[in-house]
Amino acid sequence: MDLNSDLGEGFGAWRMGDDEQMLRIVTSANVACGFHAGDPAGILQTLRLAAAQGVAIGAHVAYPDLVGFGRRNMSPSSRELVADVIYQIGALQGLARAAGTCVRYVKPHGALYNTIAHDRRQAEDVIEAMLAVDPQLVLMGLAGSPLLGWAQARGLRTVAEIFADRAYTAQGTLVPRGTPGAVLHDAQQAAQRMLDWVHTGCLPSIDGQRIRLQADSICVHGDSPAAVAMAQQLRQQLQAAGVALQPFAPLPGELAAKPADAAAAAAAPIAGGAA
Repeated sequence: MDLNSDLGEGFGAWRMGDDEQMLRIVTSANVACGFHAGDPAGILQTLRLAAAQGVAIGAHVAYPDLVGFGRRNMSPSSRELVADVIYQIGALQGLARAAGTCVRYVKPHGALYNTIAHDRRQAEDVIEAMLAVDPQLVLMGLAGSPLLGWAQARGLRTVAEIFADRAYTAQGTLVPRGTPGAVLHDAQQAAQRMLDWVHTGCLPSIDGQRIRLQADSICVHGDSPAAVAMAQQLRQQLQAAGVALQPFAPLPGELAAKPADAAAAAAAPIAGGAA
């Protein structure tokens, strides 16, 4: 099982989360690309820390919305969205190379993430951008969403994720931020929910129904005050239950050491599962 977090989101003098501590816990890092958060120096530092910890890197692409932290809905043209996503992936690739690592996957952020989970036009724009940059990139998206099937049909590998710190609707979508109970802050509660999911494949919806979700990665947002404690609690409980934690995407050293294995892995689909 992979454990991921959104990092590199500080900007100038404003620090967002504790990237150094989170990178000691997670196995994959979704690193901001400057459109919703993050400045080049801070992003580079996060990438260096990730490389030192052997954490896989994903491009956390977003709408161009620094003021709204990428959480405001937008409707860019296809021409704009494709170019925006290419630009962000390319910027992070350059910084990652300087940090001694590389970008292995793409995880859209905020409003873009939620929109493309079900909006086919914008989803196809993001897919088109990824294919234009590197068809070997993996797309991370919401478990159970149509996006994953659309991407697979275009030849992209996908990985489904669920959220430790977010509530779900009975339809398997995230409860909108601002709704009471949408964001979980209790580390023990979040960890127990994920442990139950590992054993049963089901999560409780906000109205008490049981929903079945298959996923290969668990996300803990890095911008909340309790993020480190929650991620640490989750890691400890999963490991105590015998769940092995590792990146879903191969690291640069693995690609160099095992080219044949890496090529075979790139050709095979990622299987969804509860554990």
